[in-house]
Amino acid sequence: MTREDDGPQKPWGGRFQEPTDAFVEAFTASVPFDRRLYAQDIAGSIAHARMLARVGVLSRDEMERIVAGLEAIRREIEAGEFPWSVALEDVHMNIEARLVERIGDVGKKLHTGRSRNDQVATDLRLWLREEIDGLQGELRRLLEGLLDLAEREAETIMPGFTHLQVAQPVTFGHHLLAWFEMLDRDRRRLQEVRRRVNVLPLGAAALAGTSYPIDREFVAAQLGFEAVAENSLDAVSDRDFAIEFLSAASLLMMHLSRIAEELVLWTSAQFDFVRLPDRFCTGSSIMPQKKNPDVPELVRGKSGRVFGHLLGLLTLMKSQPLAYNKDNQEDKEPLFDTVDTLQGSLRAFADMLPALEPNRERMRAAARSGYSTATDLADYLVRKGVPFRDAHEIVGRAVRLGIETGRELAEIPLDELQALSEHIGEDVYAVLTLEGSVSARDHRGGTAPRQVRAAVARARRRLAEAAEASR
Repeated sequence: MTREDDGPQKPWGGRFQEPTDAFVEAFTASVPFDRRLYAQDIAGSIAHARMLARVGVLSRDEMERIVAGLEAIRREIEAGEFPWSVALEDVHMNIEARLVERIGDVGKKLHTGRSRNDQVATDLRLWLREEIDGLQGELRRLLEGLLDLAEREAETIMPGFTHLQVAQPVTFGHHLLAWFEMLDRDRRRLQEVRRRVNVLPLGAAALAGTSYPIDREFVAAQLGFEAVAENSLDAVSDRDFAIEFLSAASLLMMHLSRIAEELVLWTSAQFDFVRLPDRFCTGSSIMPQKKNPDVPELVRGKSGRVFGHLLGLLTLMKSQPLAYNKDNQEDKEPLFDTVDTLQGSLRAFADMLPALEPNRERMRAAARSGYSTATDLADYLVRKGVPFRDAHEIVGRAVRLGIETGRELAEIPLDELQALSEHIGEDVYAVLTLEGSVSARDHRGGTAPRQVRAAVARARRRLAEAAEASR
């Protein structure tokens, strides 16, 4: 039996005397998942071919035949007509073998001066760069929707919580802006990660560089990379960029999960602060009255999936010696799944959050309970000259009185309040109202409606400036 009878020829087969075991071939192949990188692989190969022609390693005719062949393969893949083969292991060897089939032996010259080690690192960076741009688009849509909603609800009063206990009244718009700030940090983190992703490994070859007179800066410019990797060993073995992305993705999913948890609570009958449109909910197969907040619950659950991918990739890399190792084949599936999970979660939230329907009456009623203006009474006494610790004690007694008599602070008659402190006058009721409480927090970062609107305006400018800078 000749080697030709064993199926597609391996580009590295000259060293071996027997074919790869069928199980090992399937077990070690990455093409079932890394075929996703075909567009980046072809783009990198075209840039590499043009560079080889530029430095005289390929003739212009050879380069043009290679580029035309690669572009034809891209069309073939996009039409679903490409003959993917597990025997050819990965996306790189599948495309190269097909190129040789289409244009002959000149296709074998494409791999001059490079290795699959620097090739896959380049493909991954190109792919992740594009995916980050897509994620940023969904995140921006979510942020803009939050700002619109916050502006509309700048005067809507709700309870603010600590320890999930009513603490002080805030505006719903202010709470939404807290969500905005969390997610805007994620936007900036992804922007910073993208800069470190955008470094060209190609030219490192297997690990030591190449003896051919390559022009890495030309390739970087062709592919839109901002920098060239400085060390060939590091270039092929580095996966920090993937780990850093997974870290940023984990933080983003953690923030989405926190928002999701509040939505699950707020849509419950016990809170009834907001309502989700029916299109974002499902019902029960047995309880006809149910309207389940499945989208927030699922996003909350998917956060654990992304956290697991981060830990998995850290573990994958923790004991690897330089340079490239087959272990690194395991970097792609967690990275791919994280991007898909994040893309879906952001899209769901960008569609859902602007459509929230606040129950303003219920929010206000909840803010009136729990003695949420107690701190305002303490601040009132301090302004009257009472030391804060003494004011704290007086207000504590006032709250106890309210609990014992079933009244909120604003419902306690003036004479009973004055019995607690001679510094309390008729003007005390102005600070015990919900509107008075939120309006008093009239400083940058405060919950006053005027400050909410100002914060929305600043945030819109921030997003606009970031969009302009990314063009």
